[in-house]
Amino acid sequence: MIEVKGISVDPETRCAHYHSPVDIIAIRFRCCNEYYACYYCHEECAGHAAQPWPASAYGTAAILCGKCRKETSITDYLQGKYTCPHCQAAFNPKCKNHNHLYFSEKSSQDLEQ
Repeated sequence: MIEVKGISVDPETRCAHYHSPVDIIAIRFRCCNEYYACYYCHEECAGHAAQPWPASAYGTAAILCGKCRKETSITDYLQGKYTCPHCQAAFNPKCKNHNHLYFSEKSSQDLEQ
C-alpha cells in the first residue's frame, strides 16, 4: 500500500485541510518523491520547499486515487475531467485552482483545454 503523508490523513487521502467527499487524491511531490494529501500537508511536514512538476515529466504516475488506490499520470489527471480514469470516482474540480502549486502552470492550463 502506498503511504500518503500529511495531517490527519484518512484512508481515502482526505486531510485536515481538504476533507470533502471529493477530496480523494494525493499527489507525489517531485522534490521528495513522496505522496502527500495536499500542498499544505507537504508544507507542514516535509521540511523543504515543494517543486512543481515540469511539463516534460507529465507522463509520471504522480496522482493517487483515494478510492481505488491506483496511480495515474499527471497528463491523465489533468485531462480526466476530475474523475479517476480507473474507477471513475469524482475528484474535486476546485483543485484546478491549485494546479500552479503542483505543476508548471502554463503547461497544466494548456492540457485542461
